Amino acid sequence: MELHIEDRPRHYCGVFGIYGPGLDVARLTFYGLYALQHRGQESAGMAVADGWRIELHKGMGLIPEVFNDRVINDLRGHLAIGHVRYSTTGASHPINAQPLVFHYGRGQIGLAHNGNLTNTESLRRQLAAEGAVFQTTTDSEVIVNLIARSGGRDLEEALAHCVREIRGAYSLVILAENQLLAVRDPYGFRPLCLGELGNAVVVASESCALDTIGARFLRDVAPGEIVVLDRNGMNSIQVARREHWAHCVFEYIYFARADSCIDGFNVNRVRRKLGEQLARECPADADIVLPVPDSGTPAARGYADGSGIPLEEGLMKNRYIGRTFIQPSQNQRELGVRLKLNPIREVLAGKRVVLVDDSLVRGTTSGKIVRLLREAGAREIHLRLSSPPITHPCYYGIDTSNRKELIAAEKEVEEIREFTGADTLAYLSLEGLLGAFGDYGRNFCTACFDGRYPVPVDGGGSCAVFKYK
Repeated sequence: MELHIEDRPRHYCGVFGIYGPGLDVARLTFYGLYALQHRGQESAGMAVADGWRIELHKGMGLIPEVFNDRVINDLRGHLAIGHVRYSTTGASHPINAQPLVFHYGRGQIGLAHNGNLTNTESLRRQLAAEGAVFQTTTDSEVIVNLIARSGGRDLEEALAHCVREIRGAYSLVILAENQLLAVRDPYGFRPLCLGELGNAVVVASESCALDTIGARFLRDVAPGEIVVLDRNGMNSIQVARREHWAHCVFEYIYFARADSCIDGFNVNRVRRKLGEQLARECPADADIVLPVPDSGTPAARGYADGSGIPLEEGLMKNRYIGRTFIQPSQNQRELGVRLKLNPIREVLAGKRVVLVDDSLVRGTTSGKIVRLLREAGAREIHLRLSSPPITHPCYYGIDTSNRKELIAAEKEVEEIREFTGADTLAYLSLEGLLGAFGDYGRNFCTACFDGRYPVPVDGGGSCAVFKYK
């Protein structure tokens, strides 16, 4: 039995692409994907083109489990795309690993997708009725079919037609034998940025991947923009515009790496501001502030700054534990947390603790951490979350599509406090969260907190029109 240790929503995916004549694009893609490993740990893949054909290698597991020197040396070309995946639609199975590579009327095409379409079912039925045959169970294959069946004059026009048909969240990198395209959905749900490495142009889900390979950040891909990279350089096509966007605010709360900059905001700085605001909104009479490592650390620093209570490291994280482990028996579920987090008794004994984490989804892991701290001698535990309660499922690429899994959808705050065993529990307000972005706060999707979905979902009549107040 596999146990996912962290009680958090899992990331969607990460994508990377590079157009770099004269460079070892396969090795650069390997390092870029390594930097994006936090966005997906079920499978990884890379497709490389040399102007004549596309070579593909992918598999289940982490980057070093899927790739080695021999594989990388065999992937030769001057343009490449890569992908790390968590399954959001489609089972966790080798056939669903990306990039997807197909033959079609114009040659070969490869695609890597970060996000989740919301009209997959209707499009899939339509394509199947027209004779399409699907090899995977992912929504990404729907995109490939739409591109292949488009009557556009070239790949750019075919992709523009596709953008008009698909709904939902998507940042895509698309590979042809001698061309690389990137596109971001019109709401900008998923991040995507551009970088420069000498004469090469790089596309990545997060700027940390650019930093890793030594590329210079150029800009974010605009929502509704198609970027074309080929021997003619870099060209941009704006195929859709909206008055306001709907960036996923959870990128800043938890998903993105703290050293990334997304749409003009440094993730680490935002998390510290959320912690400062949390201290103002939800004070506690305590001796120390304690982060849940690692994603809760910036917010805990902000809470300490805002409250004047000293920050302490009282939970040590084992960074060598894998994504999952095999449980000997159901009776040893506590072992998952103990393997990953170990309390420092000398720091905690007799102390009143403010325990700061980024979010609480199901509540089970938070309860186990609270018990660990009590066993280590903590006198009081005040749990503070740097996000509002997650009360609604996400249909745009996070694995919280079942509302019954969300403890805040089923219980009041006091009931959640009792469930976790904390002495007090408090969440950051939605106003406090968006306030960290100033006037730009109108450009975020907050559906997981308030149920106001920017884009309708197949069969989901309850989806509201996105509106900011």
